[in-house]
Amino acid sequence: MIEQFLNHLRLERNYSQRTVDSYGKDLRAFETHFKNLEGHLSWTTVDADVIRDWMEQMMDKGNSATSINRRLSALRSFFRYALKKCLVTSDPAHAVVGPKKEKPLPMYLKEREMDSLLDEQEWGTGYKDVLARTILIIFYETGVRISELIGLNEADVNFVTHELKVTGKRNKQRVIPFGKELEDTLTAYLELRNALPSRQTDALLVSSKGERLKDPTVRTMVKKHLSTVSTLKKRSPHVLRHTFATAMLNHEAGLESVQKLLGHESLATTEIYTHTTFEQLKKVYKTAHPRG
Repeated sequence: MIEQFLNHLRLERNYSQRTVDSYGKDLRAFETHFKNLEGHLSWTTVDADVIRDWMEQMMDKGNSATSINRRLSALRSFFRYALKKCLVTSDPAHAVVGPKKEKPLPMYLKEREMDSLLDEQEWGTGYKDVLARTILIIFYETGVRISELIGLNEADVNFVTHELKVTGKRNKQRVIPFGKELEDTLTAYLELRNALPSRQTDALLVSSKGERLKDPTVRTMVKKHLSTVSTLKKRSPHVLRHTFATAMLNHEAGLESVQKLLGHESLATTEIYTHTTFEQLKKVYKTAHPRG
């Protein structure tokens, strides 16, 4: 039955040999499992409990949810084919639910790392250095997305009310408050920007040629400077968005407030940052408690 199914994948579905081999390996592993059980089971007599038992064994051996779900997917494909060809009378894999994949926690920089980057490192007074520091502070103090930052125009900054008007996904606008540090940073930056010999855009942030910044330029700039204080695998603008959200929650900001500041439609999207702060709390506990 396995060979018949694999030939179907190879000849009728045009699956690559590598994929066919992977399916075959997964199906033979399950076959070995049920043949080692009592009751002389076969492909026509296994039920959902046998499949669940196989999954539990894989979890006990430390297999990841991704790996187990891949094998379950192979089993589902096999039984769908076998049922269609009348090789079996039922599909026991249909009702089996695979293990949930753990969502990776968002990467973020620690507050001391951001303090070191913005306050302790020496920054030049030339346009490129001032621009880079301004970009980092905007990301860290507002949590905007890279597309939102690039899309900012000078008219979006209200220095009287200390508010930033941001255009997010699907052109939805939101207003983000900002403090004295960002006001001073933007004022110093605009003084240099306005002195550029040629500027042909209303953009808030421009290159030394006077053009609106592009995505790759901002990413390269952010990665370069984050690399000086962090060993994180990812050192992107989105990491600074995560850093903003985590810092807000660590300093007792309400979840709904952070949701509005980030422009999340669902509170569930924002809740992932509560797991991040709890992970930090566990580390503090283990370090501080004498029996932690």
